[in-house]
Amino acid sequence: MTSTQHLQYQLELIKLERAADLDQYRQKVLLRSLTQRVIEGVTWYPVKVVRDYVGTGERTIIEVERLHPSDKPHSFQSGKSVNIFCNAFGKPEKQHLQGVINYVHNNTLVITINPDELPEWMDDGKLGVDVMFDEMSYKEMEYALKSVSQAQGNRIAELRELFLGATPVLSQAVEVLPAPQLNQSQQAALQQVLAAQDLAFIHGPPGTGKTTTLVQAILQTQRIEGQVLVSTPSNAAIDLLVEKLSEQGLNVVRIGHPARVTDQTLTKTLDARIATHAHYAELRALRKRIEKIRSEASKFKRTFGHHEREHRRLLKEEVKLLKSDADMLEFYIVNDVLQHAQAICCTLVGASHPVLRGRKFKTVFIDEAAQSLEAACWIPMLRAQRVILAGDHCQLPPTIKSNEAAKAGLAITLFERGIEKHPQAASLLQIQYRMHEAIMKFSSQWFYDGKLIAHPSVKAGLLKPHQQPVEFIDTAGCGFTEKQDPETLSRYNEEEAALVISETEKLVADYGVDEWNEQQITLGIITPYRAQVDYLNKLAAASSILEPLGTLITIHTVDAFQGQERDAIVISFVRSNDKAEVGFLADIRRTNVAMTRARKKLLLIGDSATLAAHPFYEALLNYVQQNGFYKSAFEV
Repeated sequence: MTSTQHLQYQLELIKLERAADLDQYRQKVLLRSLTQRVIEGVTWYPVKVVRDYVGTGERTIIEVERLHPSDKPHSFQSGKSVNIFCNAFGKPEKQHLQGVINYVHNNTLVITINPDELPEWMDDGKLGVDVMFDEMSYKEMEYALKSVSQAQGNRIAELRELFLGATPVLSQAVEVLPAPQLNQSQQAALQQVLAAQDLAFIHGPPGTGKTTTLVQAILQTQRIEGQVLVSTPSNAAIDLLVEKLSEQGLNVVRIGHPARVTDQTLTKTLDARIATHAHYAELRALRKRIEKIRSEASKFKRTFGHHEREHRRLLKEEVKLLKSDADMLEFYIVNDVLQHAQAICCTLVGASHPVLRGRKFKTVFIDEAAQSLEAACWIPMLRAQRVILAGDHCQLPPTIKSNEAAKAGLAITLFERGIEKHPQAASLLQIQYRMHEAIMKFSSQWFYDGKLIAHPSVKAGLLKPHQQPVEFIDTAGCGFTEKQDPETLSRYNEEEAALVISETEKLVADYGVDEWNEQQITLGIITPYRAQVDYLNKLAAASSILEPLGTLITIHTVDAFQGQERDAIVISFVRSNDKAEVGFLADIRRTNVAMTRARKKLLLIGDSATLAAHPFYEALLNYVQQNGFYKSAFEV
């Protein structure tokens, strides 16, 4: 299909995804009773306001606390939009206000709200908080796809044909400043980025220093161009880059709602920069004057004479003039802040922020591009002449709610399409600084053509001397059977979970519990299924060896470990059935992520009779057997 046909098809897939997302939201929130929503974890009720205060950018912040504390899973997380309601009169839809979560801690939510002051009904009690549906992201993605599709005779039309058509990429000779902190493959990637006239790809497998390389590429590009746009799909990822770029001395401005950024990057937000601007005191004085006059005008009652009416008219006229002055001054301050920024950083959807309207950049850098929907990537690309994408399409794909849309191609990213179409524009980072060579080797062979090299500093690193870096414990023939949770449909395996905890306890005890604690050794237990996570957490909490180690032991799904690493990783595969169905495990990129989180020890526990039905797991089993890393559960 042509590039425009492809974009039209993407638009239909985005509509499918929006419908699936909205349907899930309706099922969880709109069509359920208050009691059901609380059980589902999409509503906190009842809550009380613990305190309120003015935060960054003169925004009102409230802290609410659950009256009935719970440790059950919920959908609240930083950056999500929420609806605060009052149920005191049985009509919550009449009294509500919207906000954005700053952060969640146990049973407390910190929320930035939109109005300048708290409404009176918040004193009436019976307050609750609902998670809201994110409509804006879909609108911006649809707008971007239509804009790219309709583009003619301009740079965005050329970029469209580069990614989706048959146009070849071009490069030019450039001078690259020495970057001694980069290795040879990182230096080659930097060279390719700077030489690219149109686009380039930094392909960064686990532990290969993708962020380090990207930061250097941004720094050198900024020195040439003066200002760059940097974007990622998530708030967490962009905040990390803001932090790294700031450490290098770059003047960074973070675009986005202050509630969606980490405490470390708050001072880099546009709101914070406005508040420290030389003319901000003047702006604040204007706003105070406006509020004072408004307050004075509102004192007049309906029954007043000609003089009072005329006085109120003059006051309103004055407010109008003052507001015009304040708007002009704010416009100047915002533009002054952005004009002096060396790197403007935002999420992909955040690139549509009104303050960036009309702004163009020579280069946009998109990190985690292999986890980004194609439609979302086009949003910042609409503002750029040149595109640099960084990521790894052999790790986690984008999160997609619609199975139909994912199967139809929504899961294929622009990074993946581009790297396949223009392999000569891609640089593979080859030296990894995280894993023991034996932990790295299978992933390297299967996903990266055997090109990864373990750096000498990690190549032979073990938890204990003479310990095996990799172990696979085979539960085949043990009678372990997976089960399915009737409510969530998630799978778990009780016998395997018990073995996982037992082997983890051995690992800790063999090293020495006190030494483990003193040296702050970290261990992650990863499993693809939420139900198995919950069951493992219960067992770990009851373990006299693991429970005292607290946060040194983390149990979670693969997604929660993306971008992280641990000294030791234990993987529970769960699946064990007569039909040899691997289900969710067929997404082998998730297993790649899970295995490559480990630095010094990787312990895999699963049923070979089930797993070997899939070629990837058959190859993995061959690898552990050939290297002496295999043992049966009967041997432990």
